[in-house]
Parts: sequence; structure tokens; C-alpha cells
Amino acid sequence: MFSNMFPLAAGQFGALPIMPVQAMTQQATRHARRVYVGGLPPTANEQSVATFFSHVMYAIGGNTAGPGDAVVNVYINHEKKFAFVEMRSVEEASNAMALDGVIFEGGPVKVRRPSDYNPSLAATLGPSQPSPNLNLAAVGLTPGSSGGLEGPDRIFVGGLPYYFTESQIRELLESFGQLRGFDLVKDRETGNSKGYAFCVYQDVSVTDIACAALNGIKMGDKTLTVRRANQGTTQPNPEQESVLLHAQQQIALQRFMLQPGALATKVLCLTEVVSVDELKDDDDYQDILEDMRIECGKFGALLNVVIPRPNPNGEPTPGLGKVFLEYADVDSSSKARQGLNGRKFGGNQVIAVFYPENKFSEGDYEA
Repeated sequence: MFSNMFPLAAGQFGALPIMPVQAMTQQATRHARRVYVGGLPPTANEQSVATFFSHVMYAIGGNTAGPGDAVVNVYINHEKKFAFVEMRSVEEASNAMALDGVIFEGGPVKVRRPSDYNPSLAATLGPSQPSPNLNLAAVGLTPGSSGGLEGPDRIFVGGLPYYFTESQIRELLESFGQLRGFDLVKDRETGNSKGYAFCVYQDVSVTDIACAALNGIKMGDKTLTVRRANQGTTQPNPEQESVLLHAQQQIALQRFMLQPGALATKVLCLTEVVSVDELKDDDDYQDILEDMRIECGKFGALLNVVIPRPNPNGEPTPGLGKVFLEYADVDSSSKARQGLNGRKFGGNQVIAVFYPENKFSEGDYEA
């Protein structure tokens, strides 16, 4: 496909001469200009890899160092089926990170940073993330699928139960914001999860919040390890503490939803729908109740709506900030969860999870 799109004269690459920059500068930036490409087919050679990556870099608009080819050198380890592709600039190497999963000779290849990549040093040499304006669709890729998973804000998520699906893990992580990149590591032979993943958030300011909220929580018989992939555990700054507290409440609900055997019930619990201030005024409270009955009644027979209110004497109120919906049957509550979970409400993303019926009937709103 690419040979038709971007025809090159035979032997154009030749010996792939390095661009005319000073040798000292080359050596200083080499670790940041090299790209690891894994999963190559047996037929791959230096010429075909160089031609292909120069083609696709041009196609996505990733060339930033002027006219000519982005690739200056290729080394292939045929036994282990990987290559090091050297780009002519640090910025072009970062743009190449968006090519993870691109189809080369009929199969997807992994595009990563080499093991000697130093994020701190590289950050002083040029951009460490791909440009957001790359035309990835030109080579059959979609932004935020598995590309863009490099740099200091890359998160390692370990200790995942093997029964977690990809969509369940994404849903858990997206409690904190939209993901720019996500990769659940799977066994090449079986296709099953290996129990760990990597992700990068679109808004990197939530990175430490997500790590602190998720790290150490129990999921079934596992304990999650969540941290920056290139660093040790980090702590959120003081300004993030209130956001972290709120995030931990969300994770508690998500954790319950993802437990093995957590079956659908007739009761649904919503968060991110009401604020405490809205519940203080009697008229506002009645309006909210009525709105909930009308809107949530569209999914089936709604028997009861419970919205705990703040205690006038200032004592803690169990379930404050949550909305409980009791339906006549599980089919209706399931439709409601599907329709409400993830919906935007007042700028927030609603989280809807099933709630134990016995706890609800006992008036226990803190389960």
C-alpha cells in the first residue's frame, strides 16, 4: 500500500547516510533519536524497515527536520525479530511513538523507546511526546488506541485480575479522565491478559492523583500496583488532596462493580450527579427528586429514589452525594446503568453501579 502511495527510486536509501550534523551532537542525542520496533516478520531487512518508516512518517506529517527521509540508520536483530530505527531528530523520534501498532508487511509492530532511553535527559533535547496534530488515520491508526504511551507520565498498572476485560480496566482508569493511550499486555500465544497494563492520560495533571488513588487497593484476590512507569511512587501535592479523596470514593464504587460475582441488582447507585449545596434547600431538593424520577423512570418501572441530605447539626450523613434508584426488576436497572454510566452531568461524568438490595432495604447507604 505504501509503495503505491509514496514511490521511491530504487536504491534511494543506499547506505542510509547519517545527516550532516556534528558527531558530538549525534552521540549526545542518539538515545533520544532511536526507536525500538518489535514483532518484525522474518522477511524484514534494514532497507525495507527504513523505507517503510520514512514513508509512514511522511504520511502522518511527522517529519519536522525539513525535506528528506526521517530515518538515518537501521539495525535489525533477526533472531529476536526487533530493530532499532534511528531518526534524524529527537522530535521525529517522539512523533514515531504514535506509530505503535502500525501494520508492517501484514502484521502490527510494537514501537517503543529503547531501554537506554532517559526521559529526564531527553526532555532537555526536544519534545518527548508525539505531536497532537499527526494524521494517524493516513496509516490506519486512531489516536489514543495504544500509541502515545511513552514519557514521564506513562503509568504502570499491575496486579490486575486476569478475568478483567479491557473495557472494564479502561472504565476503571477513566474515572480520572480521558486516556490518550492504553495498552493491556497480553500473552502472544493465548491472547489472555498478563495482569498488567500501561496508560497515559490526556490531561497529565491527573497522573499522580490516579496513581495515589488506585495503588494498593484490593481487586478480588489481587492488590493493584499503580505508579509512574519510569519512577517510584509519587505523592500528590496539597492542591490535589481534595480531588484525591473524591477519586478514592469513585474507585471504591468501581471496585465493587468489578468484583467477581458482583451480579446486577434492582438498585442502582449514582455518583457525580448532585452536590451537597443543592441538597440543603427544600425546594431545590424536591426539584432534584422529581427530575430524577422523570429522567430515570425512562428506563423502566422506578419504585423509589433516595438522595441522602446533609445533617442540619453537621454530623456525617451516610451516602451523602449519592443517588439511589430502586427499580421493579433487574432488567430495568441494567438498562438504567447502561444509559446513565458515563453520561456527562454538569461537567462531571456519572458513575452508575449496582448496589446490594439487602443493604438498601436496611437503609445502609455506605456499603
